[in-house]
Amino acid sequence: MTAPAGVPEFARALLDDAAMFPPGLAPLAEAVPAHRRHESAPYAGLVGPLVAAADALDELAGLLPAGDGPRLPLTVTVPGGPAAAAAALAAAAALPVDLRAVEVAVPDGMGADRLLAELDRAGFGEGVHVYVEVPRDERRPGIIAALAATRYRAKFRTGGVRAELYPGEAELARAVKAAVDAGVPFKATAGLHHAVRNTDPRTGFEQHGFLNLLLATDAALRGAGEDELARVLAERDGAAIAARVAGLGDERARAVREAFVSFGTCSIAEPLTDLVRLGLLPPEMSPTQEGTA
Repeated sequence: MTAPAGVPEFARALLDDAAMFPPGLAPLAEAVPAHRRHESAPYAGLVGPLVAAADALDELAGLLPAGDGPRLPLTVTVPGGPAAAAAALAAAAALPVDLRAVEVAVPDGMGADRLLAELDRAGFGEGVHVYVEVPRDERRPGIIAALAATRYRAKFRTGGVRAELYPGEAELARAVKAAVDAGVPFKATAGLHHAVRNTDPRTGFEQHGFLNLLLATDAALRGAGEDELARVLAERDGAAIAARVAGLGDERARAVREAFVSFGTCSIAEPLTDLVRLGLLPPEMSPTQEGTA
């Protein structure tokens, strides 16, 4: 896929609009029109679908106009696990939306075999990408290995509202390495508020940078080991990281993005502001208050 005009390959559709999720928690009635503004903004090519939880679909129905207008691009999260996926698919099918992806949690105690069997029974359409939120426990290696032989993808949680929800560099490096080696595309969610590894001045949380994650994926594709990936994830020199991203070139950037598909962010403005500040996007793509979540 060719990047939209003005959008570098590494950044196309990189930002899934998770405005309704913590810490942003935008009301659905505000998130939908804000997403529509993103779609017509100068930075539209960087923004992926709106992300909504399955239990918000009933409310979403009242916010979408009927008729032949543009359908809302949508990703649905299913925290209830694969057994709840069929109901979420049916609810989305009744809406004027373009369902792009479904993200399914793995219930406690569920192993890879049962997970795949229940996902297969859910009846996902061929055009819908399915992401499995791989748990941060002993099941992770087996689930990633099992996904390799399927159409399903991985989702890694990279932060949250508590410090312990942020995996350390070594843990995230292991996850990226496992997914890349298995040929399993993945997305990330939560905690990637900025382009570069940082300490949040408000909370003191150590936060991963989404450009660090992109470069760690590139390193994994080149055969680097977990230690090197962890070093890339720990890098805090924004200028050095920006130079490496700019130097990827289109071919390597496309390969990286086939592996690291996107990440969910409750603020479209924050990552855009960082990319402009680092010189990786032109100033005209800098977000304004209007059109940001």
